[in-house]
Amino acid sequence: MSRQPTPSGESKRSRCVLVTGCSSGIGHAAAHTLVRRGWRVFATARREEDLARLTEEGLEVLRLELDSSDSIAACVEQLLERSGGRLDALFNNAAYGQPGAVEDLSRDVLRAQLETNVLGTHELTTRLIPVMREQGSGRIVQNSSVLGFAALPYRGAYVCSKFALEGLTDTLRQELCGSGIHVSLIEPGPITSRFRENAYRAFLANIDTEHSYHRDTYRSVEARLAGKEASSGGVFTLGADAVVTKLVHALESRRPKARYYVTLPTHLFGMLKRLLSSRGMDRILLASTRDERKGV
Repeated sequence: MSRQPTPSGESKRSRCVLVTGCSSGIGHAAAHTLVRRGWRVFATARREEDLARLTEEGLEVLRLELDSSDSIAACVEQLLERSGGRLDALFNNAAYGQPGAVEDLSRDVLRAQLETNVLGTHELTTRLIPVMREQGSGRIVQNSSVLGFAALPYRGAYVCSKFALEGLTDTLRQELCGSGIHVSLIEPGPITSRFRENAYRAFLANIDTEHSYHRDTYRSVEARLAGKEASSGGVFTLGADAVVTKLVHALESRRPKARYYVTLPTHLFGMLKRLLSSRGMDRILLASTRDERKGV
C-alpha cells in the first residue's frame, strides 16, 4: 500500500480512531492497517467470539451493536474513558445487506436494515461530533457503496439505506464546514468479504420466496448469494485493501476528498449517472443484472 501524507503537527502514534464492523472484510483490514501505520485503533464487533479473536490478534476492542442505543452509549463511554476523552477519527464501516424485491420487504425488515446501516451509524456519529468540535479537529469517514448512488434490482433495502446515508453525510459535511472536522464518503463496488454470506442469511430469514411473484428470479438470486461467487464476487471484485487505501487518504491527507470511488463498476456507473438520463441509466443497470433476472 502506498504511503499517504500525514497532517502537519500531528503525531500518528497519538491519534485515535474508532472503526466499526471489524469482525471481517473491510473493517478487519482497516483496523490492522491503521495499527501498522501508528494509529491507536479501537475495533468494534457485535459477537463475543469475534471480540475475543480480535483481542488475540492484538487489537483494542469494544462491543458495539448499532441496533441498540444502550450499546452505542456504552461503547462511546468506554472509548472516551480509554482514550482520555479524545477521538481523532471515526470510520463508520459496519453494515449488512438485505436482499429481496421491494414489494417483498416488510416494514419490520426494512426498519431493521435502516436501524443498522443508517440510524445506528447516525447516533454513534452524533455522539462523537461534540468531542471533535471541542478539540477543533477530526475525520469522519462513511463507508457507503456504489449502491449509494446507483440502484440495482433486488437490493432495495440496502440501496435505501445507502442513499439515506449519503444524503445525511453530504448535509453533515456542509454543516461541519469550518469546524476542522472533515467528512468523506467511500463508495466501493464489489469487494471480497463475507458480505454476500451475511446477505444470504438475511435473505433466507426474511424473504418468503415461494409466495412471491419473483420466486423464479429468486432462484438466481439465491444461487448468486450461496454459490462460489459469494466470497470472490466476480471479475470486477477487489480486495479489502483497495478500500483501505482510500481510507488512509481520507484520514491522513491534508485535503481529504468528499468522495472516493473504489472498483471499476463504481467509476463506470458514477460517470454514466452524470451523462445519461434516468431512463438511460435504468437500461444500463438492468442490463448489468440481466442474467440474474432470467431465473434458472
